[in-house]
Amino acid sequence: MRLQDSWTVAMKDLSTFRRKSYILYSLIALPVILSVILPGSLLLSDKGGAMPAATLAQVLQAEFSILIILAAILPSVIGSYSFIGEKVEKSLEPLLATPASDEELLLGKCLAAFLPSLAATYVGAVLFMSISDALTYSQLRYLLFPNLTAGLTLFLTIPFACILSVEFSVIVSSRVNDIRAAQQLGALIILPMVLIFLLGETGTLAIDAAHLLLISGILFAGDLALAFVSRATFQREEILTKWK
Repeated sequence: MRLQDSWTVAMKDLSTFRRKSYILYSLIALPVILSVILPGSLLLSDKGGAMPAATLAQVLQAEFSILIILAAILPSVIGSYSFIGEKVEKSLEPLLATPASDEELLLGKCLAAFLPSLAATYVGAVLFMSISDALTYSQLRYLLFPNLTAGLTLFLTIPFACILSVEFSVIVSSRVNDIRAAQQLGALIILPMVLIFLLGETGTLAIDAAHLLLISGILFAGDLALAFVSRATFQREEILTKWK
């Protein structure tokens, strides 16, 4: 595999994404909405002020898992445009006619969706942690973030969730020929992340190091499985004939 070819595909997609306002707005607005409004609304409310310090720390740690959902949402917006966008830009045939292998094309498409999504999620994480620390220090008397659980979330769970969403969205984009349908189908991958968040919010699942390692392991297994599925189902000849 020639990584340079994959990087060329990724850079081409990234330059296209910069011209799509809804993609840029998603990368900016979603991290702000989820990472600023969520902790801010809790900590500035009467409910947040009445919580014991230990309970408040647990609730914020559970709410931090909202970033796992964010890491899955953003690729579903970007990745769903992957191959369908080439059709809209009338560059599908030249792309598929290149000497780049299927693996190189898929890797390039995945990188183009993964890199901005992960970067935007990390920006959201910094906002979440900064706001939480600023508003809770007077009550907790220590900085809640960063901590071990947040570190595992940021560097294991979030990247694996992002990769899973990227792969799923790229697979969907290569199988359907309508952007809206691709986005709707691609959003299905968010459901397991929402379940994790809800279980943490209700206290059913403790968002601790042990459970995060387990969740990350499951996501990693899913990443490997989808990598094989994407390679097995990607047929450039079928895409060319089907979408003409």
